[in-house]
Amino acid sequence: MWIFFSTLFLFFFTIITTFLAILTASTSQALHPDELNALGEIATTLGIKRLNLSDGDPCFSRTLNIGFVSDEMKNTIACDCSFNNNMTCHITELILMSISLSGKLPPELAKLQYLQNITLVRNYLSGTIPVEWASMPYITSIKLSANNLSGPLPTWLQNFKNLKILGIEGNQFSGTIPDELGNLTNLTKLHLASNKFIGRLPVTLARLVNLEEFWISDNNFNGTIPGYIGTWSRLQKLFLHASGLKGPLPEAVARLENLVDLRISDTTGINFFPNISSKVIATLILRNVGLSGSVPSYIWNMSKLNRLDLSFNKLTGELQEVQQAPPHTYLTNNMLSGNVESASVYLHSKSVIDLSYNNFSWSSSCRDKSNINTYRSSYLQNSLLLPCAGPTNCSKYQRSLHINCGGGNVQIKTSSGKITYQADNSTTGAATNHHLENWGISNTGDFTDDTSHDDTYIISTNLTPSGDYPDLYKTARRSPLSLVYYAFCLENGAYNVKLHFVEIQFLDEELNSRLGRRIFDVYVQGELFLRDFNIKEEANGTLKPVVKVAKAVNVTDHTLEIRLYWAGKGTVLFPKRGNYGPLISAISLCHSKNTSPMPMEKTKYTYYPLIFGVTGALVAIILLALGLYAQKRCRGDTNMRERDLRAQCLQTVWFTWRQLQAATNNFDQANKLGEGGFGSVFKGELTDGTIVAVKQLSSKSRQGNREFVNEIGMISGLNHPNLVKLYGCCVEKNQLLLVYEYMENNSLALVLSEKSSPKLDWAARKKISVGIARGLEFLHEGSMIKMVHRDIKTTNVLLDGNLNAKISDFGLARLREEEHTQITTKIAGTMGYMAPEYVLWGQLTEKADVYSFGVVAMEIVSGKSNTTPRGSADHVSLINWALMLQQKGYILEIVDPTLEGDFNSKEAVRMINVALVCTNSSPSLRPTMSEVVQMLEGVIEIAQVMADPGLYGDDWSMSKLKDNDTHGSSSMSGVTDQTTMTMKFSVSGSDLYPESVISNSTVEFPSSSV
Repeated sequence: MWIFFSTLFLFFFTIITTFLAILTASTSQALHPDELNALGEIATTLGIKRLNLSDGDPCFSRTLNIGFVSDEMKNTIACDCSFNNNMTCHITELILMSISLSGKLPPELAKLQYLQNITLVRNYLSGTIPVEWASMPYITSIKLSANNLSGPLPTWLQNFKNLKILGIEGNQFSGTIPDELGNLTNLTKLHLASNKFIGRLPVTLARLVNLEEFWISDNNFNGTIPGYIGTWSRLQKLFLHASGLKGPLPEAVARLENLVDLRISDTTGINFFPNISSKVIATLILRNVGLSGSVPSYIWNMSKLNRLDLSFNKLTGELQEVQQAPPHTYLTNNMLSGNVESASVYLHSKSVIDLSYNNFSWSSSCRDKSNINTYRSSYLQNSLLLPCAGPTNCSKYQRSLHINCGGGNVQIKTSSGKITYQADNSTTGAATNHHLENWGISNTGDFTDDTSHDDTYIISTNLTPSGDYPDLYKTARRSPLSLVYYAFCLENGAYNVKLHFVEIQFLDEELNSRLGRRIFDVYVQGELFLRDFNIKEEANGTLKPVVKVAKAVNVTDHTLEIRLYWAGKGTVLFPKRGNYGPLISAISLCHSKNTSPMPMEKTKYTYYPLIFGVTGALVAIILLALGLYAQKRCRGDTNMRERDLRAQCLQTVWFTWRQLQAATNNFDQANKLGEGGFGSVFKGELTDGTIVAVKQLSSKSRQGNREFVNEIGMISGLNHPNLVKLYGCCVEKNQLLLVYEYMENNSLALVLSEKSSPKLDWAARKKISVGIARGLEFLHEGSMIKMVHRDIKTTNVLLDGNLNAKISDFGLARLREEEHTQITTKIAGTMGYMAPEYVLWGQLTEKADVYSFGVVAMEIVSGKSNTTPRGSADHVSLINWALMLQQKGYILEIVDPTLEGDFNSKEAVRMINVALVCTNSSPSLRPTMSEVVQMLEGVIEIAQVMADPGLYGDDWSMSKLKDNDTHGSSSMSGVTDQTTMTMKFSVSGSDLYPESVISNSTVEFPSSSV
């Protein structure tokens, strides 16, 4: 018994002694007072309002308890209390993730001199990386991914000699990668993806031999993939999705033996399949990189390979000998062939395999498998669409189709009646081909990157989207990579395709997802319709519908196809790491001559009684029409015009004359914005408070009528942030009216003429120039209907309240026939802006717009109009003046003196050089507008500008033409031996906001200081 009590006593004595020792040690340890004060300052800068440090020493329990955040994020402020013989504590880790911090990066962190780990991932922090951080000696990890940080990457980062992890993915950092980054030789992870970096990767990065992860996707780098990456023997993950780098893939990179994850997509130059040496590779993505030839046999023997994506290439060969495939295998959009139906990979595979868009042969007895997508996988015409779906004979040919993507049946009421959008809520997978009676979907891609098991290809919201039909936008179908909708029982003809979008996943109300960017491309009938489409940006917010219309889409084989494709750009981090590819809410197809939503029956027999009856009825109708012709002749033109317009099934609102009369207060002169070439423009306010500009075209001009129809046809199908938005039109009471968005700051010409405010600083001028270039890029290359504007000038560039540039006046636009030069016998444009080849020979291509843009860009830089000044034979135009200054070495003297020297000289020189290259007299030497955008943004180098006025427009022949331009129009005969060409020069200013800007005004150019 005594032994028992002695043992018990010793046990309790030990416990109590240990507790007292811990208590004494704990109470004797304290956080350094400077760091305690710094914590309060840091909390203020970060925007933390609930950090309470008044309850005692935050290092009492070695970690600061952040009670207001989710425990699953493992947020903490950790202390190390081993200093000064365990008497002093210092903060070593600051981890605050996904708690909606909306402040700046705190310079006060530099006061935590023992800090090793800074993690502020997935917040809403803005600004740059503070230079004060350079003084922290022990930093090993900086993770700032998924914020709104900007500016160049600081060169002083090289001070962090111990840095192992640098993660700044998913921000707005820009500029080139500094050479000094190569001095961080201890780096193991370098994550730079989803920023705005440009230029070539510096050769100094070759020193980073300890790198294990290198992520640079979704940037604007140029050059080829560096060979020195092959010297990083420890590299495990290499991500190059849409990085801007081009192939080939260096052999040394392919030979890296520790590669686990290699992802390269959406580039060119990787023409031959690399010889991958790694035996541990789990993910191999070589998508849309230009691969040709056959798939090497060793690929199918990689035991660790889990995901293989070789889609959207030019691979050939057969798969008969393939015994097994990786669990996720994507071979879509290649030229693979052979009879894969009897191969083991097809018969017995449990893998998800996408074989769509290939040239395989199938028997009539083959059937779809739920894990294998065979859509359009056959070269045979009679089974091209669904080779293994069984009979797909159409009992009816449809003239319209409406789909509620991701949702059930929805019925909406329109002015023309009720329309039912069919349900599209079936379950799909990573390689799915699901079809109904006359339409279907084909999906490619998986969600394995987000490590979640509850992902779905359909998403929904409990919130109510704005607009007239919110029920149509509460659900959406999405895809990680490629989503195809196809209709296969359509009557042949031209269709108008409406694509309905709304962003319901990245919500503005949630800071941690507000920064999400969903960017994808859209193809209609195989033609690029939308490039780099961003729903949220287009709608200017979330839960706001956007409708895109592809007009006159030709259907010749009863089949229409819409593809949405993720091209490697945009978010992969918000609200968590994963795939955020294309998303669509609804689709509507309408035959351009459709008069009824009911389908047309497919007939196989001839019914003579019916034919005779219909013929008799038609004869009666014709006779009746002839009898009424004289009575209705005076109204015929108006009715025909209205029928022509409505037959186009345009995506516009049809306003009544009474609505617009009320909006403009009976077209009160007090609301008149100006007089245009085709009529007047009035400011109006609709019943919902929307301010609009109403363009009232003159009904007396037959040409005005034709231009009205032309402009409606062009604008209604176009929607871009840098094009003036058309709200609708009115054809009533012999009136022709267009309703546009109202532009608060009127025209660029008016602002540059200093006749209105605001004044343009340099940043605004650069923003306007890039905006105009992007608008033209869309017209030339991005829209489904390619067109040349023909009349780009400062009066046709309008500015909204935020000085965003928007191109107006498509009344003179001509459709651009692909790969063909247009020769026109009627020249329409404005003197001083027209390209010489257009004026002299009527040669019209998109390069004519490029020339006009060059003139406008020079006007923006100089603040002057490109007109011939009086009393100076030396200065024919702005372009010649700039060339003269360039020859003398004083190019910056052309910059608008009202800026008073407050401008970025490097950017000014770049813009002037872009203007000079654009106005080269040879169209073939002018860049495309997409190249112009990249030049202005510094992404690519500007072609060498030859300082020879003879190579640029306006001097060699335009001066003679200008001498003849005395009344706003002139004619020129004998331009060629056999052609007489009439020239029409517009002097009306802007046809939308024609506010007293005279295009033939005289401007004196100052003499050079030379």
